[in-house]
Amino acid sequence: MIKTTQLIMAALTVSLIPLAEASDAKPNVLFIAVDDLRTELGCYGSQVAKSPNIDRLASMGTLFSRAYTQQSVCGPSRVSLLCGQRPGTTGVTSLFTKFRDIQPDIVTLPQFFKNKGYRSYRLGKIFHIGHGNSDDRVSWTKPGLKMQEKPAYVLPKRKGKPTTECVDAPDNAYLEGLMTDTAVYAMKNFKTNDAPFFLAVGYRKPHLPFFAPKKYWDLYDRNSIPDSPMPQPPEGMFEHALASFGEMRKYKGIPETGPVSEEQKKELQHGYLACVSYVDAQIGRLLDTLEETGLKENTIVILWSDHGWKLNDYASWCKHSNMEIDTQVPLIISAPGRPKGQKSNALVELVDIYPTLTELCGFALPEQCEGSSLVPLLKEPSRPWKSAAFSLYPRNKEGVTGHSIRSGRWRYVEWISNENGEVMGRELYDHKDSPLANRNQALNPEMADTVKELSLKLNKGQGWKKVKQELDHE
Repeated sequence: MIKTTQLIMAALTVSLIPLAEASDAKPNVLFIAVDDLRTELGCYGSQVAKSPNIDRLASMGTLFSRAYTQQSVCGPSRVSLLCGQRPGTTGVTSLFTKFRDIQPDIVTLPQFFKNKGYRSYRLGKIFHIGHGNSDDRVSWTKPGLKMQEKPAYVLPKRKGKPTTECVDAPDNAYLEGLMTDTAVYAMKNFKTNDAPFFLAVGYRKPHLPFFAPKKYWDLYDRNSIPDSPMPQPPEGMFEHALASFGEMRKYKGIPETGPVSEEQKKELQHGYLACVSYVDAQIGRLLDTLEETGLKENTIVILWSDHGWKLNDYASWCKHSNMEIDTQVPLIISAPGRPKGQKSNALVELVDIYPTLTELCGFALPEQCEGSSLVPLLKEPSRPWKSAAFSLYPRNKEGVTGHSIRSGRWRYVEWISNENGEVMGRELYDHKDSPLANRNQALNPEMADTVKELSLKLNKGQGWKKVKQELDHE
């Protein structure tokens, strides 16, 4: 894991020299990405996860309780967010597609800030690691930030590719802690008269494998961690709605087909939570440094995840679906001069982040953006807002793509043939009381009017095409 990151960071060197005098006192941006982080957090109501620092960030700003990714897999989700466009516009719906091959001149979010005079720095996973999108060089200020030295501690040699690791090691024995050391060092050395910074810190955990220092595993009693309240697929689910968690089957000990064992299930659920708390501790160090340096008063902090993750929900694991548990994500924004400790129940999307940050920093909204700035919600979190959030997921092997809309209490999905555009299946799930659903109601005659209404809204909004969604208000 550290070897991979060293390769990614090899070309980066320290640069803490002022680039320009900040004449208009533009705010800094601390841009925190957390891979595979579902809303299993204290501030989102979890009674299990220990996340005091993310909870602290929520108390500093606005928590969005209904935020959604545009596609629940790393690469397309991140490209969509960082380009401000939906997957149908970016052309990236696969991990193997390079967005610069499709739109070579598009201006990414960090590139936008770099072009406006910001120092745009990256640590860790911001674009998807691998497949050509990991280090979009024009997005970042060069030279960048050099990783701090690793501790003398050496992790044990691993046999195979295990899913979990619990070692009594310092935080910076793993990548997340080392990245945080670097971010802390950088923020402590930024000068007050420097150009403002856009510092992107991308934590890979709690992505597999679940490696975290022992002290974070010790926060949880494995036997007290509850299983999913919905450990079986919904009745009447479309046959291709769920993937077979092939991502996890590549790891040592995971069966090639069928369910994991009861012991493995408990270990995986424990490991995921340990990684959440490990990353939470690193985020706490970033927040502490903002306070210690005085940067907090003029720094926007945003935390987001690229998609959710299943922990035996629907007898499945990983992401790769249109289900609520995979498409719903944490999103928290804290900005200078804005109200604190707020929660907004408005439907928002990751594609909204680009225009939000540009407006918060006083720039005109880029024409390329297909999302909506969330700044009005930071002022009035309960104001009327758009009535739908869109996601999609392709099943290319099966020749269909699921187009999904979240509206009101409902998640509605149409599975469209890639060959002729026909609707091959429909799903309707009621999420009034839970992000998990036990029955597909699309074929229930009593729900015919609801299906018709949502189908019209889905096709009118066409959230996967190159159009801006109207704020038709919920």
